[in-house]
Amino acid sequence: MKLNWKKVTDFLQDHPDGHIIALDEMSLYFQATTTRLWALVGQTPVVRVSPQRDHVHFYGAVNLRTGHEFALPTPDMTSETTAAFLRDLLLGYPTQPLLLLWDRASWHKGEAVKQVIADHPRLTTVFFPPASPHLNPQEHVWSQARAAVSHNHTCATFSQLTQSFLNFLSSNLFPFAWLNKHAPAILFEV
Repeated sequence: MKLNWKKVTDFLQDHPDGHIIALDEMSLYFQATTTRLWALVGQTPVVRVSPQRDHVHFYGAVNLRTGHEFALPTPDMTSETTAAFLRDLLLGYPTQPLLLLWDRASWHKGEAVKQVIADHPRLTTVFFPPASPHLNPQEHVWSQARAAVSHNHTCATFSQLTQSFLNFLSSNLFPFAWLNKHAPAILFEV
């Protein structure tokens, strides 16, 4: 199964100044994930191990034209939470048409989400093909944030880790040449 390029092409033709947004969710755990790192001989880093499974979910949306990240922590991933995130995203782009690219998670298809989409005709959605997270640029944002913040972290509290994660997302741009890499050449012909 492929991405619906006709829908993407139609959006770009109808809204040349519209924004293309890739959306995804992730869970951040207080338990540090460990990765390789360089350290001076004899100065082995100490990584804190938490016996709790404290976690928070993040909804994130990266603008593929600007690299701007819009992210919010949430207690759960449900259709209602997704609808609330979409309303917040629409407030961030109050007049611009949006093309939303996302996966086929069950919480993206609930009644609350369908209602938000119906209420906002400037919001167009396209699903990524099944089992293709490598196509979603938001997955790469999560990867960069985890590498910078949560791998081998030394945060003393979970709130400190969560805030550090949010700070990283809000203070960095995440430029992607996603359209150039994955879109059919016809999208770029003059």
